[in-house]
Amino acid sequence: MPHPDGKMDAQIGLVDAPVTEIAYAKVNVALHVRARRDDGYHALESLFVFAEHGDRLQGQATDDGAIDLAIDGPFGAALGADADNLVVRAARALQAYLGEQRGAAIRLTKYLPVASGIGGGSADAAATLRLLAQLWDVRIEAGELAGLALDLGSDVPACVASVTQMVGGRGERLARHAVDGLEGCPMLLVNPGVGVSTAQIFAGWDRVDRGPLDGSSLEALRDGARNDLEAPALAIAPVIGDVLAMLAVQEDLLLARMSGSGATCFALFRSDRALAAAAQAVRQANPGWWVMETRIRSA
Repeated sequence: MPHPDGKMDAQIGLVDAPVTEIAYAKVNVALHVRARRDDGYHALESLFVFAEHGDRLQGQATDDGAIDLAIDGPFGAALGADADNLVVRAARALQAYLGEQRGAAIRLTKYLPVASGIGGGSADAAATLRLLAQLWDVRIEAGELAGLALDLGSDVPACVASVTQMVGGRGERLARHAVDGLEGCPMLLVNPGVGVSTAQIFAGWDRVDRGPLDGSSLEALRDGARNDLEAPALAIAPVIGDVLAMLAVQEDLLLARMSGSGATCFALFRSDRALAAAAQAVRQANPGWWVMETRIRSA
């Protein structure tokens, strides 16, 4: 098919229409910190689920090799569009790995709060890899992509597929993991408007190994699992406790916990009605808090 400038699409490798990817919010239903490894990373056991909503990336291939990033959205002002942005880093890493001569113009619409424990930057990086694989029409093995993703951050490999997974090590051990009652479950995300440092939270962990994660059922996740980073996060940002206390008293609640290193907390509900009622209650009591009504994404 001829391109408007007279060239052939196959010759210049451009995609006519922009491609869109969603950077799905990541939630740690449980997070057990088991030990500190010799390489300085912490050995983790966590069940990752993903929301149906997140940041949005839209991109179009270019033939000049440049990676141009524009950022907008409710939380766009908190990020720079320079070389340190994970979107740019992911694009450059894939470009270098493939020896790709084409570039891309990417727009990131930032709906998720920054430094909030729901993998916003990691999800953005993973979505960038998916986006560019489509734009540049490349084929890359899953293992190769996972290696690139891990170099960008511990949560990025799991965010590539954005499906429910048991995650171990520093993020390199991934296994899809179905739990009855989780898929499609109504989920509320709440952030009290504070950002916390992941490094600082890990530094505050008490170094006590409280045992492995049992993700065999929703009941096991509710009654026997935990987030080992909640205590150090609460010490730094006590308002997280206010969020958890408010979520704990909502009707038809299945589980409420902090995600990742905070400060975002999540609540799972038995029905859409209960989700909507809880969201309204949180918004009315704390209009400055960020609230997202969503569901756990299906595989």
